[in-house]
Amino acid sequence: MLTRRVFIGSSLSALGLPVAAQTAATEMLELQWAVLSGHRETFRSALATIEARGNPDLAASLITGLRFTRGPRGEIAESLRKITGAKVETDSWFDWMLWQEANPQITPHPTFPAFKKALLTSIDPNFDIFLKDEFITPEKMKIRLEEITWGGVRKDGIPSLDNPDLIAAADASYMREDDLVFGVSINGDTRAYPLRIMGWHEMFNEVIGGVPVALAYCTLCGSGILFETQVEGRAKPLVFGSSGFLYRSNKLMFDRETHSLWNQFTGKPVVGPLVNSGIALKQRPVVITDWASWWASNPDTRILSLQTGHRRDYGSGVVYNEYFASPDLMFPIQVDERLALQKDYVFGIRQFGGAKAWPLKAFKTRKVINDEMLGTPLVLIGDERTRTVRAYERGAHAFRSDGGRMVDETGAVWNVTEQELSNGETSLPRVAGHVAYWFAWNGYLGAESELYDG
Repeated sequence: MLTRRVFIGSSLSALGLPVAAQTAATEMLELQWAVLSGHRETFRSALATIEARGNPDLAASLITGLRFTRGPRGEIAESLRKITGAKVETDSWFDWMLWQEANPQITPHPTFPAFKKALLTSIDPNFDIFLKDEFITPEKMKIRLEEITWGGVRKDGIPSLDNPDLIAAADASYMREDDLVFGVSINGDTRAYPLRIMGWHEMFNEVIGGVPVALAYCTLCGSGILFETQVEGRAKPLVFGSSGFLYRSNKLMFDRETHSLWNQFTGKPVVGPLVNSGIALKQRPVVITDWASWWASNPDTRILSLQTGHRRDYGSGVVYNEYFASPDLMFPIQVDERLALQKDYVFGIRQFGGAKAWPLKAFKTRKVINDEMLGTPLVLIGDERTRTVRAYERGAHAFRSDGGRMVDETGAVWNVTEQELSNGETSLPRVAGHVAYWFAWNGYLGAESELYDG
């Protein structure tokens, strides 16, 4: 952690205030820093001053203190209750972050960006590249700075796989039949990326079938989303990594050209030079399924080699095993109770001018769902056990499963591929979507999204 002198100096430099205003700014920064201090008199004096001000604009700083302080958290929580009137009864950082998310009307003190930046760069100086002063003021950001949290790793602490080695399916002796993979097929180039490997890396940058793409896998959200990375107006494809930051329990990825932070869920820049650029990464279809099924359907597939250049335990069921097995979340985010469990899986589509989610439990007793989304008829083919869902436009047809075959209302058989549904004469296109935990889908889309209730 930074020393007090370095903290105050770096923070004032970040503020860029006139000389006349620096004395007041110094006092406010010292006050916020003192909350992180374990020195009993300094800590309690700071809390008393904050309470006497009676202004909730230091709530964000106190909530930050609940996570990083060396002092008694109960006393910080009591000060929070006094300046905000909140009814949060615990001293839990988790609970107070939920309160903060629900109260966006409370604007942090103008010195808060400098305070937050200095704190985060004391954890990793490389974080500075994401937190340039001109980009972390509220009016420049698409998300709230007070809700950006440290995810527990440094910049690139979860290393991306960039053009990794692939091997033939027959050579993947390390794989079990029930190991899950991300399956991707573009222009006849078919590949498998095991979740047991991707859980350690959460990102790959590749060219598949001549198309530059990145798979952004947020393990905390249970979502792997495939994005095209060649953006109109830019000479080179964007290359992405993991920043080490989270927003509402979702990873903030970054591009290595501008070091803007991006929302992994929406594929849009939220902090940095590309904010307000109008860029939204295009999604490509990706499917989660078990290795045996993927290989059987795609005999020419290639698959990630274990030789990634990194030393990790890539064994089955190793990475994040406790988190995946638990109903609890690791980081705070508000949860909608329309589904029974916050970590229920859904398959979500964001196209046709809107968003819609289908609980994977809907596929428990039936493989095929005929539905529509904003006037576009869709058919979804799913398997709850393997988290597998593929969606296609269906036109005027109604499909069902008959002995494992896809048939329409006339009994005609259709072929299911990674690109389309086809009966030899007509082709119906695949629709891009992805699986995610319900809390993540709802946390980012909320009332904007429909929820299938069939």
